[in-house]
Amino acid sequence: MSMKSTAVPYKIYLSEDEIPQSWYNVRADMKTKPAPLLNPGTGRPMSAEELGVVFCEELVEQELDDTTAYIPIPQEIRDFYKMYRPAPLVRAYCLEQKLGTPAHIYYKFEGNNTSGSHKLNSAIAQAYYAKKQGLRGVTTETGAGQWGTALSMACAYLGLDLKVFMVKVSYEQKPFRREVMRTYGAEVTPSPSPTTNVGRKILEQFPGTTGSLGCAISEAVEVAVSHPGYRYVLGSVLNQVLLHQSVIGLEAKTALDKYGVRPDIVIGCADGGSNLGGLISPFMGEKLRGEADYRFIAVEPASCPSFTRGRFASDFCDTGMISPLAKMYTLGSGFIPSPNHAAACASTACPRRSRSSTPTG
Repeated sequence: MSMKSTAVPYKIYLSEDEIPQSWYNVRADMKTKPAPLLNPGTGRPMSAEELGVVFCEELVEQELDDTTAYIPIPQEIRDFYKMYRPAPLVRAYCLEQKLGTPAHIYYKFEGNNTSGSHKLNSAIAQAYYAKKQGLRGVTTETGAGQWGTALSMACAYLGLDLKVFMVKVSYEQKPFRREVMRTYGAEVTPSPSPTTNVGRKILEQFPGTTGSLGCAISEAVEVAVSHPGYRYVLGSVLNQVLLHQSVIGLEAKTALDKYGVRPDIVIGCADGGSNLGGLISPFMGEKLRGEADYRFIAVEPASCPSFTRGRFASDFCDTGMISPLAKMYTLGSGFIPSPNHAAACASTACPRRSRSSTPTG
């Protein structure tokens, strides 16, 4: 890692004026674009009109935009970001000392908001576009509850209705996060549930199942498309989510640049990919443009090893097989992880590039 001689503080804070003005779209710098989402009925790329039945209109535009490098962040979202952003970049001096390593270790702390995670970065954006479209509410899934908590906070802020399908084992093991969602006004249902057609079908096939995020996705999508004035939103997987999460990497890079620090390795945990993709996006952009070279490391859970044991293929992102087909590393849409994993972030597949193809909780 190269750096100037200027001493680096334990925490590098940016000013509110340094909150990114635009999200960075890494696809614009990719010579080979990601494979499009496919209509499972026709096998053809999903059109904006088809995606608009499930997702918000402006989010569909972001999903399909492979050419615009920087997309302006609406002022209303930037104002919301000011409640918890910029997030600090921390120099892990104590860890370096305990490890006895010559490496300089930095980490981006994204837990300084009510939801407790980076998920709020995209939750407020998706809720904003739903409100702007004049929708009554949105539906979603959540595993451990981080995404559900973030979205419930965003929807409460904007006055939107929210229906959450929470992986059953997490619903039972994480009552506090479940009740935080309800405190914000969300309707939280354990998944799979008898309230949807796909939920009843899964319960019939797998009685006693502890659920998975794939099950919850299926139920959330079914409710969204069957209720006028609702759309489905999710906390990982899609291009739009990676776009919103780029604020993590953009802030991290700005903080490092202040002290002339250029990292050799950028590491992130990867399940659905919103955290990893958000962190590495601007650094990946520099590498794609030939401006710098970095090594990227994704660390995945052994209980859901999509990268290391999955196959690269087009597959459904949900158990009920009602979602579009995505090209990804997949363990199979019917894969149900062990309860200890489902209680954290239950996914069936992972990134096709710097972002993922199946959700996290």
